[in-house]
Amino acid sequence: MAGLKEVAKLAEVSVSTVSNVLNGRKNVGPATREKVLRICSELGYYPTGTGKNAKSGHANTVVFIFSDFDRDFYLKIIKGISDCLTENGYDLIVCTNKSSANFMRGSFASGTISLDGKMTDEFLVSVANRSFPIVLMDRVIENKSANTKSVIVDNYPVMCEMVQSLVDKGFKRFGFIGGLDFTLDNKERFAAFVDTLEKNDIAFDRRYYFHGNYRENSGYQAAKILALNNVLPEVLVCANDNMAIGAIKALEESNIRVPEDISVTGFDDSDAAAMAGLTTISIPRYESGYLAAKELLEMIKGTANKEPFKIGATIKWRRTVK
Repeated sequence: MAGLKEVAKLAEVSVSTVSNVLNGRKNVGPATREKVLRICSELGYYPTGTGKNAKSGHANTVVFIFSDFDRDFYLKIIKGISDCLTENGYDLIVCTNKSSANFMRGSFASGTISLDGKMTDEFLVSVANRSFPIVLMDRVIENKSANTKSVIVDNYPVMCEMVQSLVDKGFKRFGFIGGLDFTLDNKERFAAFVDTLEKNDIAFDRRYYFHGNYRENSGYQAAKILALNNVLPEVLVCANDNMAIGAIKALEESNIRVPEDISVTGFDDSDAAAMAGLTTISIPRYESGYLAAKELLEMIKGTANKEPFKIGATIKWRRTVK
């Protein structure tokens, strides 16, 4: 059977580094952490307890799974999760690749916090049980038999509020760059956008709708295409900050001024958004991570309810809206 020494040898690191990774210590870089976890998965090495919990055989460890390194607000979520778990004597392991599914087992951890769009509902339902609860930060699963709870952003009301404010400012011609269609965030944000326009008897021209993937480059490419139109929308609403920042770069390259020629908004309030002066919707990421960890610990104790916990958000008006 594989052991710490074999994992360390294949990862070209020390045994203590492997131990630190498995205990969720913060003194290991993300690349090394990923490499060690991948090798553990390939070797089928899943200790029933690590570090201080090895003697008891109980894994006071929580796994946080997410799928995208590009979005810097993940760091705030991880900080919130880590602080809550540390306060309660739990360790944290972060997984970001396809092998992360192999760490979602009761013999390795006490539970999981998932923010990974690549994980299917079916898989999550098959894993979540009484001895292995899962907190979901990107969706709601309507399956009462699954031991899951959702801690999600309340996207709809705050997007309605922002779009209504844009209408009140006099905007009538709107564009929209959406994220991945299957994600709850995109569905709710676009639904709020369309519903608010309809409420104000404003027709949305589908020529101004673009599909993105939450990455900056998709916003850039969408805005490049948008710039070819003879008539531009007056305001471009983007489903997240990355795409909004990419769109602004493309518009400026096409000599289209923001906000003089077109206003742009985002969603998330990342550090890059603040630096760019982007009007956006601010999500309390640290607090959402802390709450997700708190709810998971309640589930581990068997004292949590299953109702979704919805996190409020606020609008940040900045210079990209005139």
